[in-house]
Amino acid sequence: MVIDLSNYELTWPVTLFVAEASHISMSGKRDWASRAEWLLTEAFHGGSACSDFESVPASAPKADDPWSTEVVASWDLPPVLTQRIWFQELIKRAQELRQFTEPRPYWPHRKGNAGIKGPTDPESLRLGFARLIREMQSCGYLAEHFGEECVDVDEELPNAAEILELRLGSEDLWPLKPQRWDEDTFFGLIEVFHDLVSRPRNRTFHSWDQCGWHHREFHSGPARVLYRWRVNRLLMGAGVRYRLADEGEDQGRLVAITDEARTVLVHRALAVTDPDIKQRTEHAIALYRSRGAATEEKRSAIIVLAGILEERRELIRTELGKPDDGALFMIANKFEIRHRDASQQDDYDPAFLDWIFWWYLATVELTTTLSQRKETTNGAEPPF
Repeated sequence: MVIDLSNYELTWPVTLFVAEASHISMSGKRDWASRAEWLLTEAFHGGSACSDFESVPASAPKADDPWSTEVVASWDLPPVLTQRIWFQELIKRAQELRQFTEPRPYWPHRKGNAGIKGPTDPESLRLGFARLIREMQSCGYLAEHFGEECVDVDEELPNAAEILELRLGSEDLWPLKPQRWDEDTFFGLIEVFHDLVSRPRNRTFHSWDQCGWHHREFHSGPARVLYRWRVNRLLMGAGVRYRLADEGEDQGRLVAITDEARTVLVHRALAVTDPDIKQRTEHAIALYRSRGAATEEKRSAIIVLAGILEERRELIRTELGKPDDGALFMIANKFEIRHRDASQQDDYDPAFLDWIFWWYLATVELTTTLSQRKETTNGAEPPF
């Protein structure tokens, strides 16, 4: 079976869509089709994908004459497309799906009309974030914490303003009023909503008195993946030099942005099974890339990484050679990083700390790889 993907535009990360769609496909639940419709409604721009799914038969049609004795070879039967087969092929071909992008600039924006605010304008960015939160709320992503109104339930909903106040310490944050936010409030709300969102994997329509959709089966994991992805695209489009961390001790917190290669290095450095090494590496990364990290935070991050390398000194000597081992630790010991006395060199550019942090993190990742390779060669389980 081949389905036409040309009219579908995905508004989710493709890996998240595949994960949630696979969960539905393999669940075996009787209402799997309604769950699939809800996912298609959420994950695609417009209604094309959901409409096509609904137009496909739920199951293969039965034979016209069940009492017929005529035997028909299976290869003579025309292929039958069902909703499950359609959905499974969509999952299989998800990498072919086009990603939805915002429309190209319209005439006033292209002509630089002074009365039109662009995405880099701070107010436009905050308004865009408020729209994102309202959209996610309408899809039930805040219902687990904020509740949902129902004509049949006569009880007071949780106070959303109090929930936000308890986390940020500021009053009157709900309903959202982006025009009133200062920078700290705005960035604080970005981090708070990361911890509040949960994706409802199912919903039911309450028709009485036009009550509307009610959401259930909340899961924070996929919601936070989607939230980080969408907020980071919003920040990137506005030229903001921060992003929500996808992993590590500071996951869901705004960190200074780095290039793609260093993002990959962070991911590889955290792919370690030893819980102690993982926790210390996470801590070092969180210290270094925290918003507004100063010299002391960066120096502390390097000290943590130097401690891990000190424990692996014998491995470094064996695999890289003793001269390289000495040079590696001379940097930390002679440039007022690990020690502070008259013999330390302290008149270096602070950018030196950035260089040594990434060098040490890369060396931690390298020693992990070398150790795992060595243990695999010896037929033993890698220790970390």
